[in-house]
Amino acid sequence: MSAAVATRAVPPKPLIKTPAIPPNQTLYVTNLPSSKINKADLKTALYLLFSTYGPVLDVVALKTAKMRGQAHIVFRDIHAATQAMRSLEGFQFLGKELKIQYAKSKSDTIAKLDGTYKLPGTAAANVEMTEIQQSIFNAPAPTSSTTSAAPTSHGLPAKPPQAVNFPVANAPSPDTRGQKRSRDEEEEEESDEDVAMEEDSDDE
Repeated sequence: MSAAVATRAVPPKPLIKTPAIPPNQTLYVTNLPSSKINKADLKTALYLLFSTYGPVLDVVALKTAKMRGQAHIVFRDIHAATQAMRSLEGFQFLGKELKIQYAKSKSDTIAKLDGTYKLPGTAAANVEMTEIQQSIFNAPAPTSSTTSAAPTSHGLPAKPPQAVNFPVANAPSPDTRGQKRSRDEEEEEESDEDVAMEEDSDDE
């Protein structure tokens, strides 16, 4: 009697597809040498390398612990970014092979250009005012004792007091200010200035 042992095949693991990153104007570059070169020189070298494929708007390379060895290259259009990514993938850059992919999100530079940039609201929205700050901002506007403050309308501050005009001691009378002189008067003044020069006798 032969016993047939039924073996169960291990079911194949379901393939987990990571969603492909859509094409973007910004490239995410990793495996950069971070200790051999300072930040300004690294940004310049990356700009020179990537600008051969199209106009580069910005190069973001930080030296923080989290971003060390990484950079973001922002191109003006997606076509140039794609061409650079395909050409420079695996390129030897300062002794290391570049690893390049599209960035996951839109660059701030591109967002500012197309008008979709929004300030990060999480940090600013969660700030709470202390009682002292509220009392300062909610306090009435200071008023001067010499002038009576007009009631403010629509939350606008009161108008500043009007300046008082004092006459200037040597000012010409209002009748002669701003009047153009006639041509005859100008010629008379010029003729007084035309005095013959005396000859200097240096031959002594």
